[in-house]
Amino acid sequence: MSRSATRRAFLLLFLACAALLGFGLYLQHVIGLEPCPMCILQRYAFVAVALVALVAALHGPRRTGSVVYGLLTLVAALAGGTVAGQQSLLQRQPPSLLECGPGFEYMVENFGLADALPMIFRGEGDCAAIDWSFLGLSIANWSLLCFAAVTVLALWLMLRGGRRRESSLWETRLSR
Repeated sequence: MSRSATRRAFLLLFLACAALLGFGLYLQHVIGLEPCPMCILQRYAFVAVALVALVAALHGPRRTGSVVYGLLTLVAALAGGTVAGQQSLLQRQPPSLLECGPGFEYMVENFGLADALPMIFRGEGDCAAIDWSFLGLSIANWSLLCFAAVTVLALWLMLRGGRRRESSLWETRLSR
């Protein structure tokens, strides 16, 4: 795989993750959907994938770099996909007692504002609730699909990047 093709692939991955994160922030701040702790963890995974992809796009790695960046992307995508998969299962079969975390009001009353402020970033929504869906799939389902796609792309970048580029017959003739 050529260096410019690798750069483009990582740049597109970065842009896709940035768009997904932007859409998540839109749903939170404009539509008013509160993210749950599992949603926040998935956002962190998308941020990790985006940062690795951005660094890789700026670096323009060769074979070894492609494998390393692909591996880092794969780890972040698998972590995010695991959380998204767990949330999808939780949404399909919610337990009688939710173990997602207490609400913000409860945290302020019981821990005080100074201790509760860092807890805000953990999210306060209900992990089992499906507040938004598109084509019959929840946000967690879409997130799982996106992480699966990122996993496939990371594996492809690792496999293609680790291979020595073979020159074609046409390039061999041109170099003579």
